[in-house]
Amino acid sequence: MVGRKVTMWIMDLCFILGWLSIIFAKSVWWLDIGRFLMGIGAGLLLYVAPIYIAEIAPKSIRGGCTAAFAFMVYFGFALMFLIGNILPWRTLAIVGIIPSLVQLIGIFFIPESPRWLAKIGLDKEVEASLQYLRGKNVDISLETAEIKDNVESLTKLSGSRYLDMFDRRYAHSLIVGLGIMMLLQSGGTDAISSFASSIFIKAGCSASFATTTMGFIQLPFAAMGIFLLDAAGRRPVLMVASAGTCLGNFLVGVGFLCKDYDHMSQLSATFVLVGILVFAIFYSMGVGGAATTIVSEIFPMNIKGSAGSLAIVCNWFTSWIVTYAFNFLFEWSPSGVFFMFTFFSGLMILFVAKIVPETKGRTLEEIQASLTLLN
Repeated sequence: MVGRKVTMWIMDLCFILGWLSIIFAKSVWWLDIGRFLMGIGAGLLLYVAPIYIAEIAPKSIRGGCTAAFAFMVYFGFALMFLIGNILPWRTLAIVGIIPSLVQLIGIFFIPESPRWLAKIGLDKEVEASLQYLRGKNVDISLETAEIKDNVESLTKLSGSRYLDMFDRRYAHSLIVGLGIMMLLQSGGTDAISSFASSIFIKAGCSASFATTTMGFIQLPFAAMGIFLLDAAGRRPVLMVASAGTCLGNFLVGVGFLCKDYDHMSQLSATFVLVGILVFAIFYSMGVGGAATTIVSEIFPMNIKGSAGSLAIVCNWFTSWIVTYAFNFLFEWSPSGVFFMFTFFSGLMILFVAKIVPETKGRTLEEIQASLTLLN
């Protein structure tokens, strides 16, 4: 509706206002309002950033560019894990507002997505944006023509109403997008990151050592994922990484199961620590980056906003259900909840193998045309 750049400005304003509310908090309500505003910003970030990156990057490096977004998220978490143990919370909030202020200014100096410009009929701006992105001496005529033809054919196919995404012709892409987002959270991603300290304490580990290790061990493997997505492809990386998170969850489940047996209880902390670290390694290496990349690539321009928003809503709603239920399930059966996460991680492998298409080395227009039923 308003374009990628304006959406990113709104996102940054939400982050800035949220941090300011926390910095100048006089009561718990200020903190709640700050967290609420930052939650809106995070919701926008999770979709608009990878979408913008996917729409401006050449097909040969699109996967790596989108995975770099996930890497920077892990880098931010690791950095805040580190300085959060040193700085008081108000000072930490001041540190947190700095990147948002820098990005708010930086957005003025980047071009709008050429695909978005094509969608709203600004042909000259499409060429100017694409030429800026590819370089002055690069021939962009073929890419420009492909973008314009794709947008024109989609416009003739249907309009851009919100409910158009439920048309039968978009069923494949919608199932892929929603399925990946829901299975991603059902595998325990946000529950593990939110309650890592409680999990480690329950297992008898040092929470501070284990959480710090978990935060920093993700960085080199997230960096590896940047290269793997374009070298090996989205599907293989996502399936192998999902198998790794499945193994990690299984090891944690076995670790807590050991606590029920006196002669094996001393192994509990080791199994849980190793399992969580295995989960973190494989999630950062491929699950997070590959899933985000695929969802940013599969939706046609005329339903990208509505379908992408629905995918993010499904992601956060599933996250809320899993994190809300986690404490109750964890108290009921620590091993049982992680075996449940093991099941959903395994289900992701089957889902990708049977339904998710490979998008490596293809233009967005080729991907979306292959997923859209034209008749």
